[in-house]
Amino acid sequence: MSAQTNWAGTHTYAGRIETPRSIEEIQRIVGSAQRVRALGTRHSFNDIADSELLVSLEDMPADIEVDEDASTARVAAQLPFALVAAAVDERGLALHNLGSLPHISVGGATATATHGSGLHNGNLSTAVVGLEFVTADAGILRIDRRDERFAGAVVHLGALGVVTHLTLGLEPRYDVRQDVYLGVPWEEVLGDPVGVFGAAYSVSVFTHWAGDRTDQVWLKARLDDGDLPVADVWRGGTRSVGPIGPVGPVDEDDNTTVQGVRGSWHARLPHFRFDTQPSAQGDEIQTEYFVGLEDAASALSALRELADRIDPLLIITELRTVAADDLWLSTAYERNSLAIHFTWHSRPAEVTAILPEIEAALAPFAPRPHWGKWFAEAHANARYPRFDDAVELMTELDPTGVFRNPYTERVLGLG
Repeated sequence: MSAQTNWAGTHTYAGRIETPRSIEEIQRIVGSAQRVRALGTRHSFNDIADSELLVSLEDMPADIEVDEDASTARVAAQLPFALVAAAVDERGLALHNLGSLPHISVGGATATATHGSGLHNGNLSTAVVGLEFVTADAGILRIDRRDERFAGAVVHLGALGVVTHLTLGLEPRYDVRQDVYLGVPWEEVLGDPVGVFGAAYSVSVFTHWAGDRTDQVWLKARLDDGDLPVADVWRGGTRSVGPIGPVGPVDEDDNTTVQGVRGSWHARLPHFRFDTQPSAQGDEIQTEYFVGLEDAASALSALRELADRIDPLLIITELRTVAADDLWLSTAYERNSLAIHFTWHSRPAEVTAILPEIEAALAPFAPRPHWGKWFAEAHANARYPRFDDAVELMTELDPTGVFRNPYTERVLGLG
């Protein structure tokens, strides 16, 4: 197959791509490979998934097996969250959280601790209760919370094997309403981050860094017990009455969720519709850092000092929160976190140049970069208390380095 790029065109995959149709074929490919990595929906922005040989599961059976009694779903790793969410919703069940893009695969998103939003909501990886890998010896490993290695296996960065299936924990379905407020002052966010980000089930602040006001605040309210009142003014911002996307007004049929109208959780928690091209049509670069929620005001203030450097390169920043978890390489490991996301114009040299400045500004707050996006820091081990345990598990399950690549060498110190 000819060379392929990731979704945004920021990385061209170097390896040959195989598309097996069965687990036995995956075992054959892994068993005969010196180096191999699993390739998902190509939504990572760096080389985390690259290798001399790539395995795409896009032609594998689209398994979704819902166990209503256990409130779980066993799903094929390559499936996008949108399809899984719709299937479990039909059974009266739901996931606790979804990312802004419903297009991302369950396997890839959970492997990198990709997240949605919510002061009390864990990232997408925290829904995982079981995984099934093809390991470096071409065997099958099934692992769940009864295994002491489970917390080190969920956010695995592709270094433990090819995940074929995941089992996700579910809860009863619920409805959500999204309301957007324009021009909320920065002083509200800096002065009371817990109050702002705790104002709804899921909260996103979209903004640039200069000026006195943020661009938009999206409140996604969970409606378990009926509708909640809607204010025309909230924390100094005015409620948007028309359809709006992260960077401003959009057409009714554009890629956004419906404003102010109650709907199913899977139609409201994502920012974009599954049937449209999301965000800036892919012509972008993404970066994201996680800091402790207690440092939110100080970290944001430090970045605002760089507004004149950041804003000319920026399409939009999104601020969200993620609840702490126990997954060893999760960006929210044992830390309620503020996620500071940058969607950049596709100007690689200039973005590369500013990342060290951003990381220097955030350094006092021990930032953890999103594993699948652009960052400058080479090694992240000091940010993760269980980092050495995670690397030990990678070495135990893959002693000859079948699933290693330049990324694992650069970022994890695993060559």
